[in-house]
Amino acid sequence: MIDATSFILIMDIVGTIAFAVSGAVMAIRKGMDLFGVNILAVVTATGGGMFRDMLIGKLPPVMFRNPMYVLISAITANIVFLYFYYISLRHPKVPENAAKLYEFLLFLFDALGLGAFTVDGVYAGVKSAYSDNLFLLVVLGVMTGVGGGVLRDVLALELPFVLVRHVYASAAVAGAIVMAVMIRFGMNHNLSIFAGFAVTLTIRCLARHFRWNLPKIKGPDA
Repeated sequence: MIDATSFILIMDIVGTIAFAVSGAVMAIRKGMDLFGVNILAVVTATGGGMFRDMLIGKLPPVMFRNPMYVLISAITANIVFLYFYYISLRHPKVPENAAKLYEFLLFLFDALGLGAFTVDGVYAGVKSAYSDNLFLLVVLGVMTGVGGGVLRDVLALELPFVLVRHVYASAAVAGAIVMAVMIRFGMNHNLSIFAGFAVTLTIRCLARHFRWNLPKIKGPDA
């Protein structure tokens, strides 16, 4: 059985690829060029981790000390771009099924990235000098999970998912709490990581399927 550090590395790679895909798809949907696709993919994949590292004083952030994550993001972005570029050559006008594919991929990979980076953020706190601070562990998980997506949406001139979409940050909060509490009570780290990931992903998928939303007031500009 792999140890928790190796498991988190797998989650890191899964989250990086997933968020890079979601960033690239968003950029393509917004009509950005190849450079814009790469920038949005890298920012989405590494932004949350950068916020996390700054919060716990881990400087410079991992993305600068280990460029592997930026490289993975860029490679992923270019593969996604080439795939959709090929589709556009065959269908100059984006067909309806391709538009649905954009939306589905954006949701799927955003949900995977949210789950993977939420547990990554909690574990970074566990391995830091602040492992006894349960509140901080949850904040680190949520920050890592939603930070890159917030930057992606801001750069794409979209109202961030975390503020308006079906239960989004709340899914990360639930997953982070589950993982942090399990670790606090001495549960196996791998099991805790998997449980946090599964809870986050499951709530996010159920929220989309059943259109769960937190209460809100419809303002004059809504």
